[in-house]
Amino acid sequence: MSGFTWVPFYMEFAGKLLTYQFERPAMVQKIIKAYAQAELKMPRLDSMDIPADMDPFTVFGLFNKNMKDENRIALCRALGSLFDVGAAVPSDFDGVPLLNPLNATFYRFTGDSDRGERDVDMLWTCFATALAYADHPDEDSRQAFVHAFDTVKDLKGNRWKLTMGLFWVRPYAYLNLDSRNRWFLSGLGNMEQTFAAAVKAMREIPDGATYVSICTRCRELLVANEKYANFAELSADAWKVSEAVNQIQREQRADGETIGAALADQDVRPVHYWLYAPGQSATRWDEFYRQGIMALGWGETGDARQFASREALKEKLRQQWDQPDSTMSNSSLAVWQMAHEMKEGDVVFAKQGRHKIIGRGIVTSDYEFVDDDSVEGYAHQRKVKWTNKGEWTYPKENAPMKTLTDITAYTGIVESLNSLFIHEDEDEVSAEEEEHASSYPPYSPTNFLSDVYMSREKYLTLVNLLRKKKNVILQGAPGVGKTFAAKRLAYSMMGAKDQSRVAMVQFHQSYSYEDFIMGFRPSANGFELTQGVFYTFCKKAQDDLDKEYFFIIDEINRGNLSKIFGELFMLIESDKRGGMGLQLLYANERFSVPENVRIIGMMNTADRSLAMMDYALRRRFAFFEMVPGFDTEGFRKYQESLHNETFDRLIDCVKDLNKAISEDESLGEDFRIGHSYFCELKSDTLNDCDLEDIVRFELVPLLKEYWFDEPQKAKNWIARLEGIFSDSD
Repeated sequence: MSGFTWVPFYMEFAGKLLTYQFERPAMVQKIIKAYAQAELKMPRLDSMDIPADMDPFTVFGLFNKNMKDENRIALCRALGSLFDVGAAVPSDFDGVPLLNPLNATFYRFTGDSDRGERDVDMLWTCFATALAYADHPDEDSRQAFVHAFDTVKDLKGNRWKLTMGLFWVRPYAYLNLDSRNRWFLSGLGNMEQTFAAAVKAMREIPDGATYVSICTRCRELLVANEKYANFAELSADAWKVSEAVNQIQREQRADGETIGAALADQDVRPVHYWLYAPGQSATRWDEFYRQGIMALGWGETGDARQFASREALKEKLRQQWDQPDSTMSNSSLAVWQMAHEMKEGDVVFAKQGRHKIIGRGIVTSDYEFVDDDSVEGYAHQRKVKWTNKGEWTYPKENAPMKTLTDITAYTGIVESLNSLFIHEDEDEVSAEEEEHASSYPPYSPTNFLSDVYMSREKYLTLVNLLRKKKNVILQGAPGVGKTFAAKRLAYSMMGAKDQSRVAMVQFHQSYSYEDFIMGFRPSANGFELTQGVFYTFCKKAQDDLDKEYFFIIDEINRGNLSKIFGELFMLIESDKRGGMGLQLLYANERFSVPENVRIIGMMNTADRSLAMMDYALRRRFAFFEMVPGFDTEGFRKYQESLHNETFDRLIDCVKDLNKAISEDESLGEDFRIGHSYFCELKSDTLNDCDLEDIVRFELVPLLKEYWFDEPQKAKNWIARLEGIFSDSD
């Protein structure tokens, strides 16, 4: 075990503290002396300057809160010397959870109406029984600890802090259940699925018996998985993972909102493309083609919808078949995707081996489990309208060996496969696809105003700009919902969530003309001319001029516009649409941008390194400012629907924060906090922990970046935000 030098010191110090359970004034005097030796100012720990009493968890909290490591080490050195701790002073604090300095005591101050006469005594009893049960576990010590735990778990202001304190004093025995650890423990794949679900469902600190059971079960899982040796290692990994996520979120806030918008758009799913083997070496192809189905084996699992996760399905396969783990991974993925990810309207290419395509079809039903001896194990089924049957050479070197593969992301392969069937049964396929296209859900301006926090007047202005200018850039600070709004703007103007008429790309420094328009790309036989996404989109729109098409460009100011658009830069102007066009660089073709194509760009104004825009771009686009929508009617209705006082206080605080950001000479309005940080919350599941996570993992890092050269200003606002949750205890 590397690091974790704090563990032996903390455990021994806890034992030394226990000897002062009935000599607390002497303990307090030693703590005062330790601060003097460390040359640190002692924080206020009660209503009076010198506390008359103190519990042991609060003592541990003195050096387990946000402070510089050198100060923590200095305080530990002084405490170790004064309390005769033989263990070495810690040189690291890997995995140690930290208190909020604004809520750093486990008791309320003297005179507070929530302070009980015996609160500190009860905390000492919990501390003593916790050490006894950890060091000498038996039924008597367990019952004593459970009883003591239950007497203090609901002390005002403690909540999950109690588990943090128990982890400090005996990190191998007690599991910390603060918000960071609960987030990690309930994350997909970090722990056994049933345990993870139970942790995720917790909304308040459990009783003592349940907490002991959680610790025991988690310890058993660590032993079984052999991933972590103990709770300390698990806690350290939770910290590392959450910090990594934190860093990604910071980068996303600087780079735009693409991921958040993609998640928000899960209700609108484009067609997926699948490669499928109908039986080993396609031995069941004729039968499945005749029956109008696709089917997978492994029917011994039973109905795949009974499994809560792919891991549970994989475990069932392990029980049924004595096969290598990699085989079970591919098998379980195929069945899981057939049941849970494939949708009606998806396109399936049937294959034989790795070099031959033998058919094409469109999925026409939900997943079915056919419990019938006649299917010979091929019980996982969907109905398919097979539109083509024959033999075609797979357009790339080798097809995947897996039975079922989602190839949607491999656009080049999809285009090559689709091109095999352009002239095959064209009328029949077109009718089928037309029927599927007509099933897109309707979407009106009213829907837009319900989803996007913008006034009706601004929406109408934006629509008018886009139809008149044909090119609009949505600009604004991180979190104002630019990407979220862009797609919904397109849907509202089309009147339906028609993904077939919307395309989206993200520009970056390496994005090129060859990606956007066309260019030569390496292939198995050398180089081949490949059409880019904008060229392909324009050709599609040109064949459907009666309808509007929308091309969305995220981070438009991050790309080299002259390099990406090339000779087409002029052709996107509204008065040059649909004209004679220009000769393309790589093709003997004159090309123009159709009149029915609308271009929506997005730009993060908080990124000042990119603030200087190409004047040629500015002349071709209208710029529409998007601002935080806290004062819009839509957000107010959403806020009222949550019925949450803590949320109300948080929003009021963020409004004040935005005013301060706007008035800050080094920042300004472009850096205001957007409303999308607080969206998608549900009144029936919302709790303070969810809101604390938003503040801790999203807003706090952002403010530290904003005021990195004015750390005190950042600390003041962070304290105000975190203080909201202290007030709600």
